[in-house]
Amino acid sequence: MTRGLRRRLTSYGDQDFSLFLRKAFIKAMGYSDDALDRPIVGITNTYSDYNPCHGNVPQLIEAAKRGVMLAGGMPMVFPTMSIHESFASPTSMYLRNLMAMETEEMVRAQPMDAVILIGGCDKTLPAQVMAAASSEVPAIVLPTGPMDTGNHRGERLGACTDCRRLWAQFRADQIDEAEVAEINGKLASSVGTCTVMGTASTMAALMEAMGLALPMAGSAPATSAERMRLAEETGRAAVAMTQDGLTTAQVLSPAAMRNGLITLQALGGSTNAVVHLAAIYGRLGRKLDMAEFDAIGRQVPVLVDLKPTGQGYMGEFHAAGGVPRLLSELTDLLDLTAPRAFGGTIGDSVAALAPRHEDQIIRPRAKPISTSGAIAVLSGNLAPRGAVIKHAAADPALQRHVGRAVVFDSVEDMTERLDDQSLEIVAEDILVLRNAGPKGAPGMPEAGYIPIPRHLARQGVKDMVRISDARMSGTAFGTIVLHISPEAADGGPLAVVRTGDRIQLDVPNRRLDLLVDAAELSLRMQSMPAARPEPERGYAQLYDRHVTQADDGVDFDFLMGTRHE
Repeated sequence: MTRGLRRRLTSYGDQDFSLFLRKAFIKAMGYSDDALDRPIVGITNTYSDYNPCHGNVPQLIEAAKRGVMLAGGMPMVFPTMSIHESFASPTSMYLRNLMAMETEEMVRAQPMDAVILIGGCDKTLPAQVMAAASSEVPAIVLPTGPMDTGNHRGERLGACTDCRRLWAQFRADQIDEAEVAEINGKLASSVGTCTVMGTASTMAALMEAMGLALPMAGSAPATSAERMRLAEETGRAAVAMTQDGLTTAQVLSPAAMRNGLITLQALGGSTNAVVHLAAIYGRLGRKLDMAEFDAIGRQVPVLVDLKPTGQGYMGEFHAAGGVPRLLSELTDLLDLTAPRAFGGTIGDSVAALAPRHEDQIIRPRAKPISTSGAIAVLSGNLAPRGAVIKHAAADPALQRHVGRAVVFDSVEDMTERLDDQSLEIVAEDILVLRNAGPKGAPGMPEAGYIPIPRHLARQGVKDMVRISDARMSGTAFGTIVLHISPEAADGGPLAVVRTGDRIQLDVPNRRLDLLVDAAELSLRMQSMPAARPEPERGYAQLYDRHVTQADDGVDFDFLMGTRHE
């Protein structure tokens, strides 16, 4: 295989001329022939003024470049999309596949022998790993790291579980406008990703557990010197990977992917990770076995005491030993022979651990947060292809519940009517949101965290059963069923639920059912509402025609690998 500047030559019909021209133009940047003869490590630049989670990317790039050059390589930085949860409309998930496509094509189009993928905010790391899984260029992940915590009137705060908790208090009139404005300036106290076990922290930790990031890279704070040292070491590792390094597809063996599922359950991790892992599986030509994932959840306890399933923040998780310490509690379940992209095995990460000095944040197996994993997979006549619930962060009293459905036909409908007291919603009802999935919204927004209706919040109601074909933030909590598949807009039975119907949630038995007889359900399905009109042009049309359902990762069908049954 050709390497360095000779890799992926531009097509001019004359290979020697292509190389001559490429060298001529790159020398305009001041590079010498010696520099240009080195192995090339590409470094993605995902910095954006719209993305505070990536606010430290310029510093990470400089540290990674230093590591590359110290190891004798040539760093080449190139820009890609940058997606932030709070700034992407209609939702960051809508753009994840576009970022994956762009990253894959830029890695493929430009000469590089290995690539460092710098990402943090929820959809960027998944997009980058999806791209890497479809590429033959060895890749290593460098997360941006979690932000610092803040303080409000003696209470420690961190984005974004506390965002939701305190906003709920504001809706319940327990906090006034002046105080909520004060809180607003303290929730995100530095650059970096959310400092709880939300989607960003979950995905960064999974990159470690699956062998794509250096030990401790999933948890070191964004503002720390250690994060910069990890960036430098990532640069060094990337140079070593230019010499016959493993591709991402080779690293993500079935054993490595199963290690990821085990780690996700033990972390108390985000439900969003299920969708992202399904997409990565799809890029590898595999199908995420939801039954296997649920079985793992019955076997693996939650061991990490971080919000939203616990009380701590990412800084404590890192200080307690991070992912390697967590993996050390799961060695009988993990495949420690799974390879790492940068050499060695997952077992090597565990073997290098320092002695344990605390057992509260990362619990021993004998003292878990929860005896079963974070996430359960449901089936039933409302979820023919499955749904998920983060039962570790739900009210135990609601996990077996029958209630009256109160149906909202869209996110907009919910926004307009949720606080309308004429609906006569009571705490025992089940709030149902539909047309909020991959196609229906579009973009499967994090709208599944349906707020408690204002009049009930004022009465002290803190949780209700809520079900939808949407997602929710990994920082959120409550008795919330998500990712109902197929979604209403794709012909799923959620489309025919009516206000007043009875719905049964039974988490212990993994069931979600509409309590109407089969004949009635069949009749309703035959009179399904007409399909929405297709978008007229551009990315919206491409997305609508090709996006898959939650159980296939919400990727585009034409980007998925050849399925290996």
